[in-house]
Amino acid sequence: MKHGKYPLIITFLVPPLLLYGIFVLSPYLQAFQISTTDWLGYSPEANSVGLANFERLLDDDRVWNALKNNAWLLLVVPVVTIVLGLFFATMLSMGGRKGRAGVTGVRGTSVYRMVYFFPQVLSVVIIALLWKEVYHPNSGLLNGALGAVGLPTPAWLGDPRFAFWCAMAVMIWSNVGFYVVLFGAAMSAIPRDIYEAVMLDGASRWTTLRKITIPLLWDTVQVAWIYLAIAALDGFILIQQMTNGGPNFSSDVIGLRMYETAFGSESKFGYASAIGVVLLFLTLSVAVLALRAARRDRIEYS
Repeated sequence: MKHGKYPLIITFLVPPLLLYGIFVLSPYLQAFQISTTDWLGYSPEANSVGLANFERLLDDDRVWNALKNNAWLLLVVPVVTIVLGLFFATMLSMGGRKGRAGVTGVRGTSVYRMVYFFPQVLSVVIIALLWKEVYHPNSGLLNGALGAVGLPTPAWLGDPRFAFWCAMAVMIWSNVGFYVVLFGAAMSAIPRDIYEAVMLDGASRWTTLRKITIPLLWDTVQVAWIYLAIAALDGFILIQQMTNGGPNFSSDVIGLRMYETAFGSESKFGYASAIGVVLLFLTLSVAVLALRAARRDRIEYS
């Protein structure tokens, strides 16, 4: 501090920025460069091919199939997860009987929140393996329950008609708990006097949720939408562990397609990097569009 604050700031700021640049920004920049080569990953030669890898993407049926599945994830996962998160958070915060403060939460709210949040404690790999056993055609819990009541017991993850949707259901299940807690915390910050006034006017819980709660939570919902959209464009670990894109590429996603292209039998790192660059711009575009589409005036309350 004898030499002023700027040398101290530089001393503590420059090393983290250098590490971030070397280990985060540098790989991104290298991916752009590698995407214009035919590098096989393990060979010393990397010939420049210009935009040939990106042109090949336009005619790659497997890439388009993976993008189609990601599009379904993008359409369904954020919507269903946010709707369920808002519903359960509302039930926990306002699902009880009317009290002096308007409404109260259900009894045992903290226990329910802990149960909902529990999947967040588990790693994605454990969740995938757990549900893979649940979906097992012979010894799985789901088919065991269906068989006990005389219903058909399909091979959920072995049938192209069901595999992708089963994985999507697991993705929603694993994310709902976090947003129940997130929305519940945001609801607890809303003054109870607002709910009391609304209830005195005779509004139903559905009207309260639609006209009061959601507008006041809009910033939180917007952030949740962006996070879930980014997760929907990924889905790599869950899909790889549960179905590995099968059967017959029916559950393939773009992240898994990039991985298989780079580290599978093809070992085409240049082409995989091109897929990664496209995924980067898709993610950025979705985030920007979500921010612009969901923009509205901020509602202040005291």
